[in-house]
Amino acid sequence: MSCGHAVTPESLTGWCRSLLDQNGTLQKCGAVWPYPEVRRLAVLTHEEMQHFEETIARLAATEYCEVKTCPGCKTYVERMDLSNLCVQCTICAADKKKTYQFCWQCLKEWKGPAPRSDRCNNDGCINHDLELLKNCKTTALPQVQGVDSCPSIRACPTCGQKVEHDRTGCKNVICQRCQVEFCFVCLKLTPECLKTSSYFIPCSAGVAPRQTSIPVWHRN
Repeated sequence: MSCGHAVTPESLTGWCRSLLDQNGTLQKCGAVWPYPEVRRLAVLTHEEMQHFEETIARLAATEYCEVKTCPGCKTYVERMDLSNLCVQCTICAADKKKTYQFCWQCLKEWKGPAPRSDRCNNDGCINHDLELLKNCKTTALPQVQGVDSCPSIRACPTCGQKVEHDRTGCKNVICQRCQVEFCFVCLKLTPECLKTSSYFIPCSAGVAPRQTSIPVWHRN
């Protein structure tokens, strides 16, 4: 491999399949293998190439787009209005000859008035990520002065991704989704936070309260 490690085609195929099954989160040597390199050295079959390429495309769509599976036809749908949970599936509408809408949050056919940003009228339609932010345990940052009690889970102020602090080092973290650095304590972007404090001393704004809404990522 380009990283210097030697693997058999079978081991390479198995490792990459495990990596994709874990949504790309497994870590080994840290190298990034280009897909053409994997395809060539693993001697992938046509079926394996199809599986790999469909999975890579799905993971990329999930990472960079608001994409979920329609409960009606099971095809992928992209949400264009990120503030509206009521989403229309054009494929279902064409098949059924009538408008088909579903809830982006509970993934059931839409009930109630629309548009709405909080929930539909289906029983049990709640935002589990928001509930986690509201009810997560508190944590301390031992190397940051005065930070003895802070929510242990935050939503990135740029893209809304859930982020945890490993309790080591300074108070700032980098979101793995959008790669934006922000202060885990006050939730300001790092350049703004550092105008009135430093990496290891308390924020001038104090500890930001638990978040009651999840930021929407406005991609450029």
